[in-house]
Amino acid sequence: MCANDAANGEMEDDTASGASDFGGIFNRVAGGYDKEALRFFAFAADCLVMNAGIRSGDKVLDVATGTGAAALAAAQVVGPAGRVVAIDTAELMLERAQAKVQKFGVANIDLHVMDARQLEFRSGYFDAVICSQSLFLLPDMQAAIRGWARVVKPGGVIAFSSFAAAAFQPMATLLRRRVADLAGPDFGSVQELPLQRLATSDRCLQLLQHAGLVQCEVMQQQLGYHLGDAEQWWEVVCNSGFRGLIDQLQPAQFEILRKQHLQDVRPLVGADGLWMDVGTLCSRARKP
Repeated sequence: MCANDAANGEMEDDTASGASDFGGIFNRVAGGYDKEALRFFAFAADCLVMNAGIRSGDKVLDVATGTGAAALAAAQVVGPAGRVVAIDTAELMLERAQAKVQKFGVANIDLHVMDARQLEFRSGYFDAVICSQSLFLLPDMQAAIRGWARVVKPGGVIAFSSFAAAAFQPMATLLRRRVADLAGPDFGSVQELPLQRLATSDRCLQLLQHAGLVQCEVMQQQLGYHLGDAEQWWEVVCNSGFRGLIDQLQPAQFEILRKQHLQDVRPLVGADGLWMDVGTLCSRARKP
């Protein structure tokens, strides 16, 4: 699933690694990932690239590119003298990214199926590694950061974005409670949603510092907006990482969840619609 084979010489091995355990979820949501209700993904990608310190002519690795929002934004910054290599484990996501690359005639992006935890690139090749709203999905985030640092040149940038603590609240908590009620003992002992794992500046800085990186900093921005109604929020749930939460239910429980959750959310809709908080943290650091 490559835009072309130009990047093969950069890779230590030409065989893409196996899909990660969350790749299946994002294959299932690929068809709705670019819906208007989910435009925060594009906003977050632009925010990350703007704050990452990428320069014209840079070689950039975009980890977990999804449908390519950050890769496309980075490609504009690096220009024709630069290159963006974008990877993901979800092949259907990459198909949509490829369609965008072709639609817009972008010539400096290469796409690869690859696991963010097992980069198949030589050490010290990239000027920057970026990851938009995905690092918190990886079981061992610290190991991932160290792996990304390996492929960056000395002085190169590692930058990622994550959601702040209030993002998608109170809807996310209401959703989790309904899923827990319906799933019962099958819900397990998970105490937080994955997106909450990097919800504070301190946690983001800790990850970067423990990887031996320097000039660590975190910037916060509000990228939220009003949805038209509760049904648009349900579009967000069904076409984003929240899908991993609701997929814990049996098929027969899905419609029950939808009705109960929308009943919870509709009272939150005001004159301007349903406010969806998308507080975003953009973290960056440099390799010594």
